[in-house]
Order: sequence, then C-alpha cells, then structure tokens
Amino acid sequence: MTVKGKKIILGVTGGIAAYKAADLTSRLVKLGADVHVLMTDAAKQFIGPATFQALTRHQVYDQVIIDEKEGQIAHIDLADQADLFLIAPATANTIAKMASGIADDMLTTAVLATKAPVWLAPSMNVNMYAHPALQKNLGILESYGYRLIGPEQGHLACGWTGTGRMTEPEEIVRKVTDFFTGDQTLKGKRILVTAGPTKEALDPIRFFSNQSSGKMGYAIAAAAQRAGADVTLVTGAQLGDIKGVTTVHVTSAREMYDEVIRRYNGLDAVIKAAAVADYRPENVSASKIKKSDGPMMVKMVRNPDILKELGRQKVKQVLVGFAAETDDLEENALKKLESKHLDLLIANHASDSFGNDTNKVTFYFANGRKQVLERMPKPQIAEEILDALSGLFEMSDSK
Repeated sequence: MTVKGKKIILGVTGGIAAYKAADLTSRLVKLGADVHVLMTDAAKQFIGPATFQALTRHQVYDQVIIDEKEGQIAHIDLADQADLFLIAPATANTIAKMASGIADDMLTTAVLATKAPVWLAPSMNVNMYAHPALQKNLGILESYGYRLIGPEQGHLACGWTGTGRMTEPEEIVRKVTDFFTGDQTLKGKRILVTAGPTKEALDPIRFFSNQSSGKMGYAIAAAAQRAGADVTLVTGAQLGDIKGVTTVHVTSAREMYDEVIRRYNGLDAVIKAAAVADYRPENVSASKIKKSDGPMMVKMVRNPDILKELGRQKVKQVLVGFAAETDDLEENALKKLESKHLDLLIANHASDSFGNDTNKVTFYFANGRKQVLERMPKPQIAEEILDALSGLFEMSDSK
C-alpha cells in the first residue's frame, strides 16, 4: 500500500505557517496522493486558494453553503471519502473549536463528520502552546484518537524562541508515507505497557495515590499499536480504551502485579510507564474511618516491586522502565537500570512529567549509551521510545 491514489483532506488554518501547507501539498501530490484542500477564512489572509487549486487540480473548499452542489453535500462527501484528514497548520482557535465540537466552517464541519484518521500539525506562539487551555484541548483531541505531529522547537515568526513551530512538510510527508505503507516495525511483537497511578485503599472512601496521569503510557500503547505490535495496556488511569489495544483496568499495585506477571512469559517486551505505589496501608477498614481529635497513625507495608520481579524472571524479554526523580537524576537512574536488570531506562525530573502533556527525558541504555531528548509532547516521546525499542529488538535478534 502506498500514498498513490489515497484521498487526503488537507485543512489549512490561519497561521503564518500556512505557506508550508503549499509545500506539503506539492510533496503529497508528487507522490500520487489525491489531495483536497479545505481553508478557513483566516487561512486565506496568508495564502490564496488559487495556489492550492493549481497544485491539486481540485476546487478549494472554504464555504459550507456555497460549495454544496445539487445532489451533493460537499463536506459530507469529502469526509466519507477521506483516507486521512490532515490539518496543517492547526491553530489554537481551530483546535479549540474541534475540542468543543463546534462546526461553523467547512473545515470543522468536515472533520466532525469524518471517520478517517485525523492528524494535526499545531503551529502557534510558544506561550499560546503552553497555555493550560490549549493543552487541555489537545488532550481532548488525543482522547478522540487524533494524532499530533509536533510542534517543534525553534525561532518563531513572532520573535519568540521555543515550542510552537509547525513540523516541516518533509517530516509530515514521511509520517504519512509510513502510515500508508504500513511501517510495521513492531509487527508480530507482543508488548505490554503499564500506565497511570495505582490507588491503595485506606477505607471505602479514601486511598493513597500519586499525581501520574497515565498519558505517557497511553501514548506508548497507541504508538506501538500503530507500529503493528500486539499491545496490552494495563492501566490504573481512566483515560478510556485505545482502538486495537487490549486494555486491562486495575486499581491497586497488587492487581497490576498479578496482571503483568501472569502475562510475562508470552511477551516480547514490557514498557513499564505506570507510577506504582511503593506502599499500601497494612489494614483496610471495611467502613469509613471517622475523624477524631487526635492524630491518625497509618502503618504502611511494602507493595510488590513489579519491575524488579520482571527483571528477575527475564529470559529473552526486552524490559523498559521509567524513573521520575527529584534529586540526583543520573545517579539514581543508573542504579535502577542495573538493579532492575533493564535494557532501557527513561528518566526525568518529577516536576517535568506528572500531569503535563510534555516531558523532557533522558534514555539510559544497558550498554552504557545515553540519549538526551529535548522537551517534546508525550506522543513524540512515545515514538522515540519505540524507535529505541526496535533497535533493542534488532540487537537481541542478532545475538
């Protein structure tokens, strides 16, 4: 399967990076894709529809009512026929509309109607990108299954330097090509991913937990599934299920331990991204504990160490762990890498990760190699992790 003949709907929104959409269109058309362009009114302030009409040899759609022909509903027809719906650049305004389900122009109407995969290449000022409202909207779209491409770091048109640059057309085309050619680098591999926090009950109402969101583990599971792996996600987070991924919901560390260990022998790799509680209350009250005037003492006991047990039982599996540290990051990461018998450890400062949509991580490999990544969205980190995993499989297979 190739890009040739694939119908790609390209949504262009009103940002300075709209000029890159012309290059993107040209590259896709040269590969044989059937590209249809939808433009917002704001996009036309940066680049004219005639440019895209000349590149695609198709009408450019920018109005819902005007473009409807007798017997046809253009935004529905395009949505139904699309093999991929790509929005590049995707501005904060359009992202907010899509996250809210607003359909007030040709682009947002068509994207709401499509069942095709939807990809976004965000582009905006660094401060806009970092705003909690924008990050929340991106999280909502990711929960719908939308895929984010970028943004990248660099000098921005507004004069700021930071994350907000639209990913270059060449890289977007590579990802589109991989998608249609079935870049199944993990095809046939059985991978288990853990995600989210665990909750350790004190009574029927109260529990001990941590601030993990589960977003990193979910991003890894989704990326592994796209790469052709048979993926099981064991999660303490409530972020829904991922299409094509076997999702097992757990609550406590002991439940997660049981689900992971019993599957271990049949796996090729485990990526343990969950933030598992190290301790649990020794006694769990069957009734709500009533408050008193004095202090309450809770005796905690050690939970089973899932990663340590996986390392102990490891035969041929590739084992990947995470470490969130507040102090002495590298020293603690290297200790964990060795003591848990990991092939790869992904480390970060705790303040960089929990609850955030981006992270800044360092890879520590068992062979002594170290790879420092720039801050990037978690789905991009997931792709980097799977690239590393593919390399570890190749090393293992060559032995």
